[in-house]
Amino acid sequence: MQKKQFILLVVFCIGFVTISIAQHTRYAIKNGIGAIGGLTQYDIKTDNFTTKSGDGFIGGMVATVDIPHKWYAVSYGFQYAQNSLEITGRPSLTTITQEPIEYELKTVQVAFMVHAKIISDNITFDFGPQLQYNTSLELKDDSQNNFIIDGYDALFAQDITDISQFNVNGVVGVSAGITNFRLRATYSYGFTNILGKLNDQNLTTTPSSEKFKGNQSMLSFGLMITF
Repeated sequence: MQKKQFILLVVFCIGFVTISIAQHTRYAIKNGIGAIGGLTQYDIKTDNFTTKSGDGFIGGMVATVDIPHKWYAVSYGFQYAQNSLEITGRPSLTTITQEPIEYELKTVQVAFMVHAKIISDNITFDFGPQLQYNTSLELKDDSQNNFIIDGYDALFAQDITDISQFNVNGVVGVSAGITNFRLRATYSYGFTNILGKLNDQNLTTTPSSEKFKGNQSMLSFGLMITF
């Protein structure tokens, strides 16, 4: 069901951009299609766990619409990212030594961005909403399944993998470049609680009584080539 909803979302966004471009009758709108690829730094901001951001990569497509006499341009982007992060744990309850538990998270993100022109089209300030579908957290090493999450008595590494899979983010960034080549740096912050689904699973969280709450953050640095 979730996959069907996501497919409908993508179709709607593509249709919206197509209609927006097709409705032009007055101005010399510049349309473009671009490919983007780059690196990410991903983390989940939470008081429940001790986390450390991890490296990843992104790749995707962007459709751009620029009206030369306006102070802004707009774009619709669709991108895939494979991210990683670490959560501190220990091999057993009696073990004092802490070790990083490594997780992976794959995301598909759809964004509608406004690009405010700081220096013509060469440097822009970018901002807009982003919808995201992501996988559950995936342990990189299955031998860490029964590691205990730091701060808990019986919360295992495998217990916290089933996180919320639909999320809404806000994105800000800067793009700079000439002609068909642009460098883009963006920061995405999750407005929704990506750990919220854990609260429905009757997990053993002693000695803590706090509900799970976390907001994702992702830095990305990429190169965009437009055609």
